[in-house]
Amino acid sequence: MPCSRPGATPAAPTLQANNMVIHTARRHFRESQARPGDSRGTPHIVTSSVEHDSIRLPLEQLVKESLAEATFVAVSPRSGRAEVDDILAAIRPTTCLVSIMLANNETGVIMPVTELSQRIHALNQWRVAEGLPRILVHTDAAQMIGKGRVDVQELGVDYLTIVGHKFYGPRIGALYVRGPGTTTPLLPMLFGGGQERSFRPGTENTPMIAGLGQAAELVSKNWEAYKAHMQDVRDYLEARLEASFGKQRIHLNSHFMGSKRLCNTSNFSILGPGLQGQRVLSRCKTLLASVGAACHSEKGDRPSAILLSCGIPYDVAQNALRLSVGRDTTRADVDLVVQDLVQAVAQLDQDQAP
Repeated sequence: MPCSRPGATPAAPTLQANNMVIHTARRHFRESQARPGDSRGTPHIVTSSVEHDSIRLPLEQLVKESLAEATFVAVSPRSGRAEVDDILAAIRPTTCLVSIMLANNETGVIMPVTELSQRIHALNQWRVAEGLPRILVHTDAAQMIGKGRVDVQELGVDYLTIVGHKFYGPRIGALYVRGPGTTTPLLPMLFGGGQERSFRPGTENTPMIAGLGQAAELVSKNWEAYKAHMQDVRDYLEARLEASFGKQRIHLNSHFMGSKRLCNTSNFSILGPGLQGQRVLSRCKTLLASVGAACHSEKGDRPSAILLSCGIPYDVAQNALRLSVGRDTTRADVDLVVQDLVQAVAQLDQDQAP
């Protein structure tokens, strides 16, 4: 993850890093722009309708407490992306932060963050001249690192969230900040220690930080090989699913016209009554998988809100399964998985037969 100068603060994966960005943007706006009692001084944050809960829920809480305003831009059902023009259209004079994930964790769709940063950078030049607050840009890159090129200079973002276990590192994260405390504001959420220049105080977990650094180094050197392997196996998986069930019975929920997607992620539905994702998995003998993100596992049989936001019909989204391949996944592994799914669906079809 090339960057011209150090600016990464160790943090708990995703949740703490993302909360820290929101906290910073809101406080920085308040301290530098707001006028007490003036409704026009309420900080406004723009994000998408398909973000991780560590972005969505903090924003919903701030809105509930009247501490911020938020706009959740709908993704295009055609592309599965939060389109740049739609994001820019949501910007207000009080907008202080735009946070758009680099790649979605359920569909794998890659968002146009580089173009977004370029457009906001140009907009900021006008805003500064007009006396309006600069808009900070954040991307949660948790899903992308290890599966594609991630260069903070190319992306042009102010903040970037890093999560170690998503690229075979330890369960620790980091927040990249472009010139923390100088070029870009960074305000602590915790107090009581001077570690990490007081940005994120508390005794550092040195072994896990070292492990994160080593994992990042391996990714920087080998990401192209990792990506090529995972994409080959993922494409083989989707081809085998269509060959085994028939193209008319497989709906690839992560295929959107004109959009790029992660090399490892396949979200699909096996069409038919009684084939809800959880029911299919309950009949599998070897496959352990999910119907969506782990952080949404409490939602039971309800279809993924992410898929519904992307325009996937309710009955199709209800049958969704999300499979991810890894660096060590082989085509032989795929054959076993598809065979297991075939027998599971055959059982369910038989159970429903008159």
